[in-house]
Amino acid sequence: MRLDVVTIFPEYLEPLNVSLVGKARARGRLDVRVHDLREWTHDRHNTVDDTPYGGGPGMVMKTEPWGDALDETLANGYESGAHDPVLVVPTPSGRPFTQEVAVELAHRPWLIFTPARYEGIDRRVMDEYATRMPVYEVSIGDYVLAGGEAAVLVITEAVARLLPGVLGNAESHQDDSFAPGAMANLLEGPVYTKPPSWRGRAIPDVLVSGHHGKIARWRRDEAFRRTALNRPDLIERCDPAAFDKKDRETLSILGWAPEPGGRFWRRPPAVEE
Repeated sequence: MRLDVVTIFPEYLEPLNVSLVGKARARGRLDVRVHDLREWTHDRHNTVDDTPYGGGPGMVMKTEPWGDALDETLANGYESGAHDPVLVVPTPSGRPFTQEVAVELAHRPWLIFTPARYEGIDRRVMDEYATRMPVYEVSIGDYVLAGGEAAVLVITEAVARLLPGVLGNAESHQDDSFAPGAMANLLEGPVYTKPPSWRGRAIPDVLVSGHHGKIARWRRDEAFRRTALNRPDLIERCDPAAFDKKDRETLSILGWAPEPGGRFWRRPPAVEE
């Protein structure tokens, strides 16, 4: 996979040289190129922003530097053999970045990131490049950052770990929270390692039972418990038909019931007379 990042703060992307992403780059699994947007400015102040039409506070990033930067990045990429680019625009006004989106992006051979600053990028830039390639406008959460570089790091790490040969165990991401399949809409439960007892706290007996079926069931039940506690909205979105009898029994114990032909709803607690 090739990743290009156009930013006014290239130094912000230094973490891409460490950990799993750094190792993937060293092994040739990931080709990351960071570009300074100011190299495509044409005035002595290297101006990348201007006041917004219609008034209002803040500044808006200009079309010309972004257009020139993206045109040259695309041209150089094609010349070096890259193909099928996707423009990834981190923005709080985008659709939520989920594990499902990470999986989609992990199947793309070339991602181009446009982390913005100020009030964002002139809308015409996204409209222009949407005629040339898919554009993913994505948000990593319901909050606003000073710039999109931190979001680039988040998205890159989520995507890169899904690439073949990046994780030490290729199957380790299958049980992640939100992973497509059995863990869709569920949070991963608690995990444990040695020693078996620490400060008087023992690990659950089932984990040392050697019974793989019981261990798998315990892990799934714990996933339901954690999801019901921390993200009940995810349970509400689940389709009861996707769960087996034991799943529904666990949810019933946790206070959830399926509507006939509908979704799960949380039963109100019993009231003592």
